Amino acid sequence: MATVQSAPIMPAVILETERLRLRALLESDIDDVLASCVDPELQRWIPLPAPGETYTRTTAEEFCLKAAPAIRTGGDGQHWAMVDKETGRFTGSVALLRTQWPALVTEIGYWVSPWGRGRGYATEAVVAVSRWAVNQGFQRVELKAAVGNTGSRKVAEAAGFAPEGTERNAMPLHEGRSDLAVYGLIPTDLA
Repeated sequence: MATVQSAPIMPAVILETERLRLRALLESDIDDVLASCVDPELQRWIPLPAPGETYTRTTAEEFCLKAAPAIRTGGDGQHWAMVDKETGRFTGSVALLRTQWPALVTEIGYWVSPWGRGRGYATEAVVAVSRWAVNQGFQRVELKAAVGNTGSRKVAEAAGFAPEGTERNAMPLHEGRSDLAVYGLIPTDLA
């Protein structure tokens, strides 16, 4: 009988930047996650919830207490809450997802709460998490953003990701499908 080998699991870590603490999502984040994920601007660019569904408190609870932790324990990546160090308030989410362990490739995704936007938090978090991933031995960190999402694309560029092309018709959004701008970061980009 063949043995099934499970995917490696990323270490559970807390990362700190100048202004942010990146830590696991907690029950105390549920209300702020809900307020963030019902925001029309966030839903414009990220399919939260899935197109055609409604984001509810139960959805936020499921995300914070089950789905986000399962990303790490299932070997798919790791999810962090972005917390403002000064106020202690949840200000967004950043994650490594769709990790391909044999190739040492992972994808970074992020969103910022309405009250945290325009402060550079996304760039700060993306830099911290992507550099941590490269320091863990990953050979490629991918970042994908809807082509019309100029804010997210500016984050990618400010965080040092190189533009690589477009995945056509790749993401379902609430208002139809979108092409995705693809960016990559590899160890030699940091040399």
